[in-house]
Amino acid sequence: MTEVGLFFGSFNPIHTGHMIIAQTMFEYSSIEELWFIVSPQNPFKKTKSLLHEFDRYDMVEVAIRENPKFKVSDIEFNMPKPSYTIDTLTLLSEKHPDKKFRLIMGGDNMKNFHKWKNSEMILKNYGLLVYPRPNQDKASLVKHSNIEYIESPMLDISATFIRNAIKKGHSIKYLVPESVESYIDRKGLYR
Repeated sequence: MTEVGLFFGSFNPIHTGHMIIAQTMFEYSSIEELWFIVSPQNPFKKTKSLLHEFDRYDMVEVAIRENPKFKVSDIEFNMPKPSYTIDTLTLLSEKHPDKKFRLIMGGDNMKNFHKWKNSEMILKNYGLLVYPRPNQDKASLVKHSNIEYIESPMLDISATFIRNAIKKGHSIKYLVPESVESYIDRKGLYR
């Protein structure tokens, strides 16, 4: 059974921080593949500045093109919105019975993880791979046999900062992969 890490996000746009976290999770955990799950709508985020999901999917695709262990999934695009992680995990497990899925998340999400729909079921059946976040409250770290904390670089690169930089005509070089920068320029996104 192949172990797959699932990295959920709006990826609006995918940036260097996402890529570094993904690579670190791949290198320092037991996962054999990493799938980026592009979320059409996060139940905890406002959608006003959210780029169309197909553009966000395409940006992830160009960002990971050279890594055969990384994949991008649009599984949530046809699910009811907002989509809940447990529903996506259940559907993925049904479609891929040969895979064992683990959820990748930032330590800052641990504080509210208990509020997630069916959080106990996620913990029991899938487990979490957790990376540290800047200004994270260490007290929020939960001890559980199915939570693995992976030491990784703490990056505070914000997609909001990147979108604002583009709006103001500033360079986003090094903040996003070159292929993503080219895609954004070519399509005139976030202007």
